[in-house]
Amino acid sequence: MAPLLLLPPPLLLLLSAGSVAAAAGKMKVVEEPNSFGLHNPFLPPAHRLRAKASPAPASGPAHLLRLAGKCFSYLESTYKYEFCPFQNVTQHEQTFRWNAYSGILGIWHEWEIENNSFAGMWMRDGDACETRNRQTKVLLVCGKSNRLAHVSEPSTCVYSLTFETPLVCHPHSLLVYPALPEDLQRRWDDLEQSLYEELITKQGYKKRLREIFEEATFFKSTRERQSDQNNKNLQHPEFESLEKCNKEYQCLSKDVQKLKDLLTQHGVAYETVLIGNSEDERTIPKAVTETPALTTAPQIERRQHGDAGLRNDSL
Repeated sequence: MAPLLLLPPPLLLLLSAGSVAAAAGKMKVVEEPNSFGLHNPFLPPAHRLRAKASPAPASGPAHLLRLAGKCFSYLESTYKYEFCPFQNVTQHEQTFRWNAYSGILGIWHEWEIENNSFAGMWMRDGDACETRNRQTKVLLVCGKSNRLAHVSEPSTCVYSLTFETPLVCHPHSLLVYPALPEDLQRRWDDLEQSLYEELITKQGYKKRLREIFEEATFFKSTRERQSDQNNKNLQHPEFESLEKCNKEYQCLSKDVQKLKDLLTQHGVAYETVLIGNSEDERTIPKAVTETPALTTAPQIERRQHGDAGLRNDSL
């Protein structure tokens, strides 16, 4: 039997360190960080969530404003929903797929008011969904603690969140009148009196009451709505990226070629002009403005019978 070789403690530590180093040399090092999460600093800027609009000013009952600046999460299946009162609602897919979905379901917009009570918070202008933007209605219900309790999608691209909070357990906690400043309360009192004395119609009452709510920033004003719509009309989503721009250019080029073929088919002369400088190869057809020849009687007769050919509006 071979004698047992005893090594001094320092040498044992050296050999152990060498074994660990050798094992560590065989380990695979993952250099690319996980891109999961909304606020991940390693996530490329192009892949971060981008809001289409800024949230509206925080408004409503004063005791609910203490929720501003906080966020509440809810897990359902493979998705995590995050509700930030008076800010936004987001959705994050809880998977390790390379293209896991994260998106904005709505940005704080305005209150929904029913029977002179705050019935819900509307989050609008979320990410694109088919032909419109995603939007979310948040219902506030009494609960023992602040928590996001339920999420559903009652219709395509429209979500419903239920948020529990002890801040709405009092029966008067969601009344609109106490949340108004004194001057708007007086205007509402005068409006009620005018309606009682039949000095205004119910339709006029509702219109002026809405103006009061808009001035209190409970609703987004009509002027702001029109401004938002004008800004949306000025945006051209088909030109958001170079790929979409090239795709749109190809479609326009096909349309131009169809127009050239149509002009050639009907024997209409045209010329091609350059766009921009002489190095630009893109061209557009330009009809030649010449004095039209006299139209013969058979040609006029064909047009009277609905000839689908080119019209000569100078006749």
